[in-house]
Amino acid sequence: MKRTAELAPLSRDHHVALEHALRLRRSSEEDVAAVVAGFLAFLLGPGRTHFAQEEELLAPEVPEARADLARRMLDEHAEILRRAEGLGQAPCPVDARALGELLTCHVRFEERELFPLLEALLPAERMRDIGRGLSRA
Repeated sequence: MKRTAELAPLSRDHHVALEHALRLRRSSEEDVAAVVAGFLAFLLGPGRTHFAQEEELLAPEVPEARADLARRMLDEHAEILRRAEGLGQAPCPVDARALGELLTCHVRFEERELFPLLEALLPAERMRDIGRGLSRA
């Protein structure tokens, strides 16, 4: 599905996140430390910005009737950060693979459920406001 221009920057971030998720899922004893280090560099830089943008700009726009979607997004962000911190302290392929699976599911959820909901429900002016907010970061 084609993403609106306003949310396209977040979808581009998701593409990068999926690349990291794939590497995490494929990690082995030999490369897990390097794979985790690469993911943490992404997560602590662009990933942190991405999470903040979604939390500040998108979560408040989710209709009350679908507050479960905003809660899921926030909970998964926290869980990804928690697991990444643990991996940073003790890289292990089993945990890396589990984090890769969570990250993949999280991105798919946002792309397939959360973003389409917002694109369908928000007026064009509100979407433009979100786009401006994303471009300022």
